[in-house]
Amino acid sequence: MTWNEIAPDVFSRQYPQDEITVTVVRGSRRLLLVDTGGSPALGARIDADVKQLGEVGWVVNTHAHYDHTFGNQYFAAGTGAVPIFGHHLLPAHLDEYERPRLAAWRAGSGSEPPRDWSEVEITPPTHLIGERCWLDLGDRRVELVPLGAGHTDGDLVVRVPAGEGSGDAWIVGDVMEEPGPPMYGSGCFPMRWPKTLAALLDEIGDDDVVIPGHGAPVSRGFGVAQLDVLRSTAALILQHYRDGHDVDEALAASDGWAYPAAALRLAVQNGYRELREDNESPTNRKSSPR
Repeated sequence: MTWNEIAPDVFSRQYPQDEITVTVVRGSRRLLLVDTGGSPALGARIDADVKQLGEVGWVVNTHAHYDHTFGNQYFAAGTGAVPIFGHHLLPAHLDEYERPRLAAWRAGSGSEPPRDWSEVEITPPTHLIGERCWLDLGDRRVELVPLGAGHTDGDLVVRVPAGEGSGDAWIVGDVMEEPGPPMYGSGCFPMRWPKTLAALLDEIGDDDVVIPGHGAPVSRGFGVAQLDVLRSTAALILQHYRDGHDVDEALAASDGWAYPAAALRLAVQNGYRELREDNESPTNRKSSPR
């Protein structure tokens, strides 16, 4: 495998382990690596491959899921440690979802492929981002953009401003996926995700290139099509919720779903949770008579 130059000095490469796409942005002060893979061993392999382009000076996590962060420990270790940037809510997601997931895999339960899970030490980012900011790579700057709730509540995208004669490059993690449709994983927000993706697409131009966390680069139009899928899924979740259907009843209604039922259970469960929380919020409660 080789690095594919998607935009000037923006390179991506796909790895069979977890089918992850890793992206590198080259600056005069070294390289920015986006996502580290699902194990320290893969992190080490990525680093060895990156040396074809230069030395890693910074790491960004697009979100907390294990296949994007479990390689962090390699880049945080020893005298060669580099700063790791991530959404300010990412560490809480690691604690709530990834630590129990890792414990289960170490105990031999779960459906993930065999791997030496005993070697993994969950390593949060060292620099937490709560608002948009710029990272100086020397001869260029990239923008770190934390998003609202969607694929998780800790999604962060990287915008690489256009060089001469090209559009911007957007490195978006799993907010968009290719070939798609997007996966509803742990900590997902099916009802809020469409609004978050719509706001992101408002910033992406027709000439820009989008690099998902899995799969090949895509266009803004691809994201618009995925937004339609997310919206239709959210609408069906809302309909079943209003009709009083439980999760199993909703999943048994096959008409209209864009996904197989097995891929929707978490979406429906989390969507119902969001709707309950919204209904129970003080702003939505009717005032009690005095």
